[in-house]
Amino acid sequence: MKLRRGPDGLHLFDRATGLNVLLNEVSFLPENWTVSPRQVSIALTNTCDLKCPYCYAPKTPAMLDTTLVRRWLLEIDALGSFGIGFGGGEPTLHPAFPDLCHFVARETRLAVTFTTHAHHLTPILLRRLAGHVHFTRLSMDGTHHTYETLRGRSYRTFLDRAQAARSLSPIGLNVVVNSETINDLDAVADAAAELDASELLLLPEQPTPHRTALRPDVHLRLQAWVHAYRGSVPLAVSEAGATGLPVCRPLAKETGLLAYAHINANGELSPSSYHHTRLPIHPSNFRNTFEHLNAILP
Repeated sequence: MKLRRGPDGLHLFDRATGLNVLLNEVSFLPENWTVSPRQVSIALTNTCDLKCPYCYAPKTPAMLDTTLVRRWLLEIDALGSFGIGFGGGEPTLHPAFPDLCHFVARETRLAVTFTTHAHHLTPILLRRLAGHVHFTRLSMDGTHHTYETLRGRSYRTFLDRAQAARSLSPIGLNVVVNSETINDLDAVADAAAELDASELLLLPEQPTPHRTALRPDVHLRLQAWVHAYRGSVPLAVSEAGATGLPVCRPLAKETGLLAYAHINANGELSPSSYHHTRLPIHPSNFRNTFEHLNAILP
């Protein structure tokens, strides 16, 4: 198991099973805490072949160099992070995506997750990824007509791809919650149960240059839906959209950059994909950039 020392105690993690153990009776001085984010997301590319109107990902062309990503992954692992999550854009459109998953699984002790719209999860790609991914997140944003209107793809095909993804790893479903998808949440939860998903992640819409944040009336409806939810699939919510929703914080003191950091497709480090503070990562020194970013944040 991999270990992290932090403000909440000694945290143990097994990437093969997803088991987390927190020994909170153990305490460490701040200078002995693990100096890295617990989880790092990496946008391999801004490229995506969907055009969802509420997407927050940058639309400027950008793609990370594979050699640089490998260097960062080795350092992120050595510093004590538990996992990385590949995203984008659409990560399956990065030409080295399967090779990077292989690299992480073989050369590091990091857990490998990725977030995808699922439409490129062909049998060939699934075979290439087999044994090298620990969790797969599938973005769906509504069902049937809602899904097809927003995503411009067949909902039936999505379900088929999602079912096939279960052969690769445990899966979770992500849904952006906004005025277009709020009425589909019951159907989304039913789909999650039918697919035997491990988690249903709610992503209240965040503002972009072309869209506003989730409307207050829709947020109230989301709160009511969550409080009334009795489904079998556990719910989760993005930290950016968690206001007003019941949350469980087992690592209540490990916050900010100690909990999570994001690398965008331009090779810049930030507290999240929504945050405006970004620093270019030194080609061979992730830690220096991480510590610099931590020092300048309020």
